[in-house]
Amino acid sequence: MAFQLPDLPYAYAALEPHIDARTMEIHHSKHHAGYTNNLNAAIKDTDLEGKKIEDILAHVSKHSTAVRNNGGGYYNHNLYWEIMSPDGGGEPSERTNIYKAIIRDFGSFDAFKKEFSTAGATRFGSGWAWLCVDKNDHLFVSSTPNQDNPLMDVADKHGTPILGMDVWEHAYYLNYQNRRPDYISAFFDVINWQAVTERFNNANPGASNL
Repeated sequence: MAFQLPDLPYAYAALEPHIDARTMEIHHSKHHAGYTNNLNAAIKDTDLEGKKIEDILAHVSKHSTAVRNNGGGYYNHNLYWEIMSPDGGGEPSERTNIYKAIIRDFGSFDAFKKEFSTAGATRFGSGWAWLCVDKNDHLFVSSTPNQDNPLMDVADKHGTPILGMDVWEHAYYLNYQNRRPDYISAFFDVINWQAVTERFNNANPGASNL
């Protein structure tokens, strides 16, 4: 079955004033739709048809550039929409496993926020900043170019993404122009920490021991 462009869990204007409606509409209906359509075209009549996107990305070095770019674009944006919310922002509850893990692995929420923001701000050109769970169930921050992500076997650091921030210009340029740091600051006002916590718990079998 072909990959499908998901509906957003909120209206295009729901994240204003942090992310404007026009940017959301173009980003979802044009960019994400394009990655989805191009991914389906790239895997048509190949042995990748019917495979889960995570399985495709895990061995992406064996596949075409079209599969790498569009498969990453499809997966990355699916995650991006889900970890934002009009009711987001702030910090996760101190009672949650993700908060406890952030304190354990970064020392403080502010230290995590600084490292994550720096990863996004210093990514040259287009790419993503990530918060991931590694094979030892610990958190790390990284960034990747273009539409790569830490699931890919070509990534410098491997792990399961639980929070991803798009720093391609199409994610912010209409409202923020070249002020990427302002967009990054605004992004923290829409993070859906409940969704991030759920992803962390699913990726981390040892979460209940925190």
